[in-house]
Amino acid sequence: MERIVIIGCGGAGKSTLARQLGEKLNIPVVHLDKLWWKPGWVETSREEFDAKLADELAKPQWIMDGNFNRTIPERIARCDTIIYLDFSRFACLRGVCKRIITTYGTVRPDMGEGCPERIDFDFLKWVWNFNKKHRENTYRLLNETAGVETIVLKNRRAVKLFLKRIDEGEYNAERN
Repeated sequence: MERIVIIGCGGAGKSTLARQLGEKLNIPVVHLDKLWWKPGWVETSREEFDAKLADELAKPQWIMDGNFNRTIPERIARCDTIIYLDFSRFACLRGVCKRIITTYGTVRPDMGEGCPERIDFDFLKWVWNFNKKHRENTYRLLNETAGVETIVLKNRRAVKLFLKRIDEGEYNAERN
């Protein structure tokens, strides 16, 4: 695992998993939200975002968390591992609520500078409908992707077990 894409619904813990994997594997982490958002929640232009993304994708090692569906094919073409956090909507909403309670009004390390944590109805609606709108297409994409290790984790317990297996060297031993 040298170039890892982490996708899934908001609140599933993509950024947290990316940071944890980055520490364990000593691989730099790229949070797509940091590339996209400018201070004050101002969006970056597509051209600027695409240039930043291309620079990151050209590097030999990275862990990228975030959906940004338009760029998933490009990221998958360069990755060797995809981790899909396929959590229930309730688990994701619980994750969002926990995040809001613990970080509201502050800038998380995985967000752009000057973008304090906030919540709005549109985001909650997006989380609620994420699996209905994206799960089928995500599995289709994963099934059509050859030559890439695909890991689907269905809940936080599975994430903890996955990280434990990495700590114990079991995961890499199974792949070799």
